[in-house]
Amino acid sequence: MSETRNEIRKGWRGISQIPHRDPRQRHEDQIVLLLALLIGALTGLAVVAFILVTERLGMRMYPVDSAAWRRVLIPVMGSLGIGFLLFRYFPDARGSGVPQTKAALFARGGVITSGTVFGKFFCTAVTLACGIPLGREGPAVQVGGGIASVLGRRLGLPPEKLKVLLPAGAAAAIAAAFNTPLAAVLFTLEEVLGDLNAPVLGPVILASATSWIVLRLLLGNNPLFSVPQYRLIHPLEFGIYAILGVCGGLVSVAFTKLLLRMRQFFLHLPGKTAWFQPVAGGLLVGLMGWFAPQVLGVGYGFVGDALNARMPLRLMALLVLLKLFGATTSYASGNAGGIFGPSLFIGAMLGGTVGSVAHHLLPAYTAAPGAYALVGMGTVFAGIVRAPMTSVLMILETTRDYTVIVPLMISNLVSFFISSRLQRDPIYTALAMQDGIHLPSTESRWWHRPLRVAQAMTAARDLLPAHMTVSDALQWTRSSTLRAWPVTEGRDVVGVVSLATLERACAEGAGGRQLVDLVDMHAFPHVHSDQGLDLALERMGAAGVELLPVVSRGDINKLEGVVELPDVLRAFGISPMEYFNIDAGKHPETVELMSHASASVEEEVTHPLHP
Repeated sequence: MSETRNEIRKGWRGISQIPHRDPRQRHEDQIVLLLALLIGALTGLAVVAFILVTERLGMRMYPVDSAAWRRVLIPVMGSLGIGFLLFRYFPDARGSGVPQTKAALFARGGVITSGTVFGKFFCTAVTLACGIPLGREGPAVQVGGGIASVLGRRLGLPPEKLKVLLPAGAAAAIAAAFNTPLAAVLFTLEEVLGDLNAPVLGPVILASATSWIVLRLLLGNNPLFSVPQYRLIHPLEFGIYAILGVCGGLVSVAFTKLLLRMRQFFLHLPGKTAWFQPVAGGLLVGLMGWFAPQVLGVGYGFVGDALNARMPLRLMALLVLLKLFGATTSYASGNAGGIFGPSLFIGAMLGGTVGSVAHHLLPAYTAAPGAYALVGMGTVFAGIVRAPMTSVLMILETTRDYTVIVPLMISNLVSFFISSRLQRDPIYTALAMQDGIHLPSTESRWWHRPLRVAQAMTAARDLLPAHMTVSDALQWTRSSTLRAWPVTEGRDVVGVVSLATLERACAEGAGGRQLVDLVDMHAFPHVHSDQGLDLALERMGAAGVELLPVVSRGDINKLEGVVELPDVLRAFGISPMEYFNIDAGKHPETVELMSHASASVEEEVTHPLHP
């Protein structure tokens, strides 16, 4: 029982709910709650400043009745200047901010530097003011998380407490950016943490409420969008909302796949061109803006026009395409900005388009197009971000109208289903994987086990250089007590090789080949320290090895240690002295474990490296 308490106290997820905590633990918990209030206030101030700076700078960039050449030149020049700053001074300020915040939470010990906070604020504000069609909510999440990280580290808090404060900063940012405190809490649990049961609810709620209060005091309690009262005209509309869900799901998949493929293209370009790459997005947006200025910037004013049925059908349909290509190109090329805003903009225009067509064909059975634009916002958001519950609550807080929930749930469900079937990985997870960061998946949380790799891992020993020949390696391993060894190139681990593999290679006349030829440097079997030991057993069985390298989630080639089969068995309480010659009658549980390790499930054989 004492060991269980100690493990719970060491958990990173939040304030322990142990009945009898020591005074030091209670004191740290009280500090966390007080810091949540301070983080909420500071984040609220930062988001208000972010909104005001972006809007006022944008008004100076594009005065009323300004010349058309501004809409071409300013995005190009802005993306060029900010691209250099991002490349030279603020490399961690590129992109949305949500995957970077999750990476800091799960792979970097809760660390977001003060330079990144400043760079994210400044670069994103200028980028959006120049007309780049990205969003401000994702960057605000990183700014809020960064404020929490900097404040916690300045006070000397341990990493596990930093990982409680980061979600609080993220929730405070969303609450101020959207004026939706409840949706902010749910988004943090649903998307940032990926766990609705995460025990960080207290700090998250306090920070979200405090940030919302700051926003209300400084900017008033006006909702993000002014929308008319929703009214269901006929039950036939439910079918039209389902059709909107299909359209929203397909558009969400198109957005995600296009963004990921374009970003992969830019990532493969030479590194020295990274400072110039954002110009590709600026140039495309500038050319679009010459003909359709509505595509520039966040565009929430035009979203309001669509919600109130003040925008023609052809323009809304055109803006769906223009915003889709403009936002994906701008993000993929490396500009600073998020995908929250584009998803809401595209959703409103798509919903307005579907609603206009339906109202034209069935005027007596359908509501005004603005109702469909409202539902479309949540539909595309749910399909792209994969946060359907947050989408429903966000629209509810925005409209303050409960009657819109049923159409929104129908459309969201259809969109979410189509998106998850046609695009397996959520967009934030896929973006992080492109950067070499393996975030924990929802599936891994469902299959949680109390025993972790960290409890059985040991320091790496007997490393084999990647350029050693097979015959030399086999000769060298004669004196080793292991049966498998990590293969390294410099300080990086690039694979793992077993004694059986070496002997088979020599028997086939490949003794002169190098070890690097026997391993897959990009897809070698490994585990992370926070994964379960049952998964380590499965991967050992799938790969046919008795040792796995333990690598960092932030860098797959960074070796943190190794986990060996005897140590795994010992962690399960089984003596490994004779694990190669087990008496099934005396040790049936050991036989079951070994069978489970060798006969791995089909999904692990097909995807042995799934995080």
